[in-house]
Amino acid sequence: MEIILFPITQIAIAYYLYVQAPLYNKDRWLWSILGFVFGLFTLSIFLISTKRKALGWTILIAMILSFIAGILFLSLLVWAVFFSKG
Repeated sequence: MEIILFPITQIAIAYYLYVQAPLYNKDRWLWSILGFVFGLFTLSIFLISTKRKALGWTILIAMILSFIAGILFLSLLVWAVFFSKG
C-alpha cells in the first residue's frame, strides 16, 4: 500500500506547488520539481516562505519529531537484537 501511496503523495505535493508558486512570484517548475523530490520538506519550506507560516512550521516540526522517533526506535531495535541476553 505504501508503494502506491508514496508516489501519489509526491505528485499531489508537486501539483500543489506548481499551481501555488506563481501566486507568490516563485518559479513554478523549481518548486514543483523540489516538491516531487523532497515532498513534505519542500512543502513546509514553501509554506514558511509564504503567508502560511504556522502550517509550514507545524509540518516541519512534525517531520523532525517523527525522524527523531524513528531513529530512537531503530536504536532500541538494534540494542535489543545485539545486546539482549537470549
